[in-house]
Amino acid sequence: MPWSVDARVPVLIGRLEDAEGDDALLIEGSQRVQRPAVAHFEVAERQHAPGCACCAPLSPVAFALRALFQARAKGDVPFFRRVVAVTRTEEGDVAVWSAIRNDPLTAGRFRLAG
Repeated sequence: MPWSVDARVPVLIGRLEDAEGDDALLIEGSQRVQRPAVAHFEVAERQHAPGCACCAPLSPVAFALRALFQARAKGDVPFFRRVVAVTRTEEGDVAVWSAIRNDPLTAGRFRLAG
Protein backbone atom coordinates (compact mmCIF):
# COMPACT_ATOMS: atom_id res chain seq x y z
CA MET A 1 0.00 0.00 0.00
CA PRO A 2 1.50 3.39 -0.96
CA TRP A 3 2.15 5.95 1.72
CA SER A 4 -0.26 8.89 1.65
CA VAL A 5 -0.73 12.14 3.49
CA ASP A 6 -4.05 13.84 4.07
CA ALA A 7 -3.41 17.34 2.73
CA ARG A 8 -6.73 18.71 3.95
CA VAL A 9 -6.59 21.41 6.63
CA PRO A 10 -7.52 20.00 10.05
CA VAL A 11 -10.31 21.74 11.95
CA LEU A 12 -10.24 21.44 15.73
CA ILE A 13 -13.43 22.27 17.62
CA GLY A 14 -12.05 23.92 20.71
CA ARG A 15 -11.52 27.14 22.61
CA LEU A 16 -9.73 30.34 21.77
CA GLU A 17 -6.90 29.27 24.10
CA ASP A 18 -6.31 26.18 21.92
CA ALA A 19 -5.21 28.33 18.97
CA GLU A 20 -1.50 28.48 18.25
CA GLY A 21 0.28 31.35 16.52
CA ASP A 22 -0.21 30.16 12.96
CA ASP A 23 -3.78 28.82 13.31
CA ALA A 24 -6.80 30.38 11.65
CA LEU A 25 -9.95 30.88 13.71
CA LEU A 26 -13.56 30.06 12.86
CA ILE A 27 -15.73 31.76 15.46
CA GLU A 28 -19.42 31.27 16.17
CA GLY A 29 -20.91 34.72 16.69
CA SER A 30 -19.35 38.13 16.44
CA GLN A 31 -16.57 37.91 19.03
CA ARG A 32 -13.73 40.11 17.79
CA VAL A 33 -10.25 38.66 17.92
CA GLN A 34 -7.00 40.28 16.80
CA ARG A 35 -5.61 37.65 14.45
CA PRO A 36 -4.91 37.81 10.72
CA ALA A 37 -7.03 34.79 9.71
CA VAL A 38 -10.49 34.88 11.30
CA ALA A 39 -13.92 33.99 9.93
CA HIS A 40 -17.27 34.17 11.72
CA PHE A 41 -20.51 32.25 11.36
CA GLU A 42 -23.95 32.30 12.91
CA VAL A 43 -26.13 29.26 13.46
CA ALA A 44 -29.47 30.17 11.93
CA GLU A 45 -32.73 28.49 12.72
CA ARG A 46 -33.80 26.28 9.87
CA GLN A 47 -36.85 27.50 8.03
CA HIS A 48 -37.15 24.31 6.00
CA ALA A 49 -36.57 20.58 6.32
CA PRO A 50 -32.95 19.37 6.42
CA GLY A 51 -31.56 18.94 2.92
CA CYS A 52 -34.03 21.24 1.17
CA ALA A 53 -32.83 22.73 -2.12
CA CYS A 54 -32.44 26.30 -0.83
CA CYS A 55 -30.80 25.49 2.52
CA ALA A 56 -28.53 22.59 1.64
CA PRO A 57 -26.07 24.12 -0.86
CA LEU A 58 -23.98 26.27 1.48
CA SER A 59 -24.17 26.52 5.24
CA PRO A 60 -22.75 29.54 7.07
CA VAL A 61 -19.86 27.37 8.31
CA ALA A 62 -19.06 26.09 4.80
CA PHE A 63 -19.19 29.67 3.50
CA ALA A 64 -16.82 30.89 6.26
CA LEU A 65 -14.37 28.02 5.71
CA ARG A 66 -14.37 28.64 1.94
CA ALA A 67 -13.65 32.33 2.58
CA LEU A 68 -10.69 31.40 4.83
CA PHE A 69 -9.33 28.95 2.27
CA GLN A 70 -9.67 31.48 -0.54
CA ALA A 71 -7.98 34.22 1.51
CA ARG A 72 -5.10 31.83 2.24
CA ALA A 73 -4.77 30.84 -1.43
CA LYS A 74 -4.72 34.49 -2.54
CA GLY A 75 -2.20 35.48 0.13
CA ASP A 76 -4.65 37.82 1.85
CA VAL A 77 -3.96 36.10 5.19
CA PRO A 78 -0.84 34.28 6.40
CA PHE A 79 -0.62 30.59 5.53
CA PHE A 80 -2.30 28.48 8.20
CA ARG A 81 -2.02 24.75 8.74
CA ARG A 82 -5.00 24.36 11.09
CA VAL A 83 -8.31 26.01 11.91
CA VAL A 84 -9.61 26.21 15.47
CA ALA A 85 -13.41 26.42 15.50
CA VAL A 86 -14.50 28.35 18.59
CA THR A 87 -18.16 27.54 19.18
CA ARG A 88 -20.54 28.80 21.85
CA THR A 89 -23.34 26.27 21.52
CA GLU A 90 -23.92 22.62 20.79
CA GLU A 91 -25.63 23.76 17.59
CA GLY A 92 -22.37 25.47 16.60
CA ASP A 93 -20.46 22.21 17.13
CA VAL A 94 -23.00 20.36 14.99
CA ALA A 95 -22.85 23.04 12.29
CA VAL A 96 -19.05 22.72 12.00
CA TRP A 97 -19.19 18.93 11.99
CA SER A 98 -22.03 18.90 9.45
CA ALA A 99 -20.36 21.35 7.04
CA ILE A 100 -17.17 19.30 6.95
CA ARG A 101 -19.00 15.98 6.63
CA ASN A 102 -21.79 16.96 4.23
CA ASP A 103 -20.47 19.67 1.90
CA PRO A 104 -18.26 18.04 -0.76
CA LEU A 105 -16.11 21.11 -1.51
CA THR A 106 -15.56 21.85 2.18
CA ALA A 107 -14.78 18.17 2.86
CA GLY A 108 -12.23 18.24 0.05
CA ARG A 109 -10.31 21.06 1.72
CA PHE A 110 -10.91 20.50 5.44
CA ARG A 111 -11.12 17.56 7.83
CA LEU A 112 -12.05 17.22 11.48
CA ALA A 113 -8.98 16.97 13.70
CA GLY A 114 -8.72 14.07 16.06
